[in-house]
Amino acid sequence: MDKQLYENYMKILKEELIPAMGCTEPIAIAFASAKAREVLGHMPERMVLRCSGNIIKNVKGVTVPNSGGQKGVAAAAILGVVGGKAALELEVISQVNQEAMDKTRELCEQGFCVCELEEGEDNLFVRAELTAGIETAAVEIRTKHNHISRIEKNGQTVFEETPSAAKAAGDKSMLNIKDILEFANKVDFKDIKPIISRQIQYNTAISEEGLKHSWCAQVGQTLMEMAGNDVRTRARAAAAAGSDARMDGCSMPVVINSGSGNQGITCTMPVVVYAEDMGTKEEKLYRALVLSNLLSMHQKRYIGNLSAYCGAVSAGASAACGIAYLNGADYDVIGKTIINALGNVGGIVCDGAKASCAAKISSAVDAGIMGYEMAKRGLVFPFGDGLVEKDYEKTIQNIGRMGRQGMKSTDVEILNIMIGK
Repeated sequence: MDKQLYENYMKILKEELIPAMGCTEPIAIAFASAKAREVLGHMPERMVLRCSGNIIKNVKGVTVPNSGGQKGVAAAAILGVVGGKAALELEVISQVNQEAMDKTRELCEQGFCVCELEEGEDNLFVRAELTAGIETAAVEIRTKHNHISRIEKNGQTVFEETPSAAKAAGDKSMLNIKDILEFANKVDFKDIKPIISRQIQYNTAISEEGLKHSWCAQVGQTLMEMAGNDVRTRARAAAAAGSDARMDGCSMPVVINSGSGNQGITCTMPVVVYAEDMGTKEEKLYRALVLSNLLSMHQKRYIGNLSAYCGAVSAGASAACGIAYLNGADYDVIGKTIINALGNVGGIVCDGAKASCAAKISSAVDAGIMGYEMAKRGLVFPFGDGLVEKDYEKTIQNIGRMGRQGMKSTDVEILNIMIGK
């Protein structure tokens, strides 16, 4: 395999498959706020959070981890200020204590933090502004949830990245199905083992937590009670249960995919469940997860990390490709699996992070598995129908265009409805 391509794919995996706690949007807010407090040097007297619509949408309905059940932008921001450690990035509030939780609740009730919608910015934008007397500090996050792009102190810019510095270490434009499959087959097992083993460990742990205890709407538990002996149902339940716990504020970390813990869990757990059921050897499972993760990132690079398009769809289709890989599927079966999945549930809307994400994950995984079952029988939705093309890559691009461009107005309307406009 081409050395440059190999190294690029490894960079993408290392850069993207990182731990995060809770829903990543409130965590990004807490991270920006904690960093701004660090820059200011002491407790502010007031703060303003300026966020893009997609950030606000994904924070509104989820519980902030380690907050004592609190929700919303203000809770995430204040908790980051009073108890966060910026050096921990997406685990910024993993070490907060009860005193910080109580102080956060008190300051929220006092209106200490104001949230404002920042229009005309990218979908992933957070700006935390802190004030204490005549002193000010501001921190901006763009593009990725842990990516600080600008820092200001007392009105002066002390850090601002150049466009070239903002470019990710791994070039996702080099992703395509054929090369991803070749990489999954040929990558040195020692190179991927530490990355994938952590993903399996973290995401399995939160999945088991969601199945054992009554988190959120209990989608995972409901699926198990319906038909828990069926591997397909167990695969759906394992992914949904992890989301049940995350959306309800469980503080256990997950390894994310495309900036999303839900997508990270969805890429992982169905493949793990099928591998256990099949008695698959460890190395085969790890290679299947490399395929699943990279295929999900490949789809999301056309859509964007945040949009009105539900990311569970991409992850569910990719997980099904991982299951196909466990069964020895070739390029065409994997390509048709993607087409069949996207031709079914492509276009499920994202109306914020919340309880129903677990159900959408279940639907996406179910559609993905059905897509694979069709593909291995030589069945595929007719080429030229709707967004489906004979070229697998073109189909992915069509879905991406629909999600990024076509659903822009949908995104605006969803936000307006959610904020009561």
